[in-house]
Amino acid sequence: MKRAGAVRHGVYAPPVAARELTVRSADGAELHVEVHGPEGAPAVVLAHGWTCSTAFWAAQIRELAGECRVIAYDQRGHGRTPAAVTCSAEALADDLEAVLTATLAPGERAVLAGHSMGGMTLMAAAGRPALRDHAAAVLLCSTGASRLVAEARVVPLRPGRIRTGITRRVLGSGAPLGPVTPVAKKVLRYATMGPGAAPDKVEACARIVHACPRGVRKAWSHVLAELEVDVHVRELRAPTAVVVGDADRLTPPVHARRIAGALPDCRSFDVLTGVGHMTPIEAPAFITEKIRALVAEHLAAPAATDAVDAEERAV
Repeated sequence: MKRAGAVRHGVYAPPVAARELTVRSADGAELHVEVHGPEGAPAVVLAHGWTCSTAFWAAQIRELAGECRVIAYDQRGHGRTPAAVTCSAEALADDLEAVLTATLAPGERAVLAGHSMGGMTLMAAAGRPALRDHAAAVLLCSTGASRLVAEARVVPLRPGRIRTGITRRVLGSGAPLGPVTPVAKKVLRYATMGPGAAPDKVEACARIVHACPRGVRKAWSHVLAELEVDVHVRELRAPTAVVVGDADRLTPPVHARRIAGALPDCRSFDVLTGVGHMTPIEAPAFITEKIRALVAEHLAAPAATDAVDAEERAV
């Protein structure tokens, strides 16, 4: 199947997967999954955000695939995964469970990283058996658990009912984005990236976002507008790192601070200066190193430590 919405050259061009497969979710939705890197290597699972695709993680996949088995999948309706009838936080959790079960051996643990809606996916699935069994550590990038519309800063007005209403209409619009033009890139950079984002980063993000079907974009915007997964954050018991950009207009740092404060085991909280919402593309080296550090700390533990962790999870 042809890949749409990605640059063809450079660090943000998606690498060729070692293996591709289709995973069936609980409601029958078929998810496109890619596996990069050698079999038997420590596993990393990547969940992308709203209007994105596996191409969003190209820089991380390129750097990590030499030492890890990197598993990335397209959320329903995004990338090479067909649109499904059901769009909900529960469906996102179902999909993640299906991917973990299909790609990891029983009892195999992995570092799970989610950006934006991908982070929301991890939080929504926090109490699910597959996540409890497979999550050695978690990275949450530029995400939120609730009040996404009310606290977004895309519309330059004071917080309140008027700003919330306009934001809801802007983010929930089903209007076509059209081709990637200079004007379109300026709009996207303002809404989703830091003011100093380099042209190649803006280009990569614009191509990915503009490739998302407008019906899919609109359907998921309604889900995110009503999202409430705060209660699940307290169930995310794996060691977790939280990252956000201080110029993030879609999920401002207030969300990350709230999540970090509610997590049972928050290991680090980083606010990146001058970075917007698209952290894996805007700060690729930082995000890659964060994942690599979690792999080194939580997937290289001796068997005795693994046994202790398994006993703690069973309590």
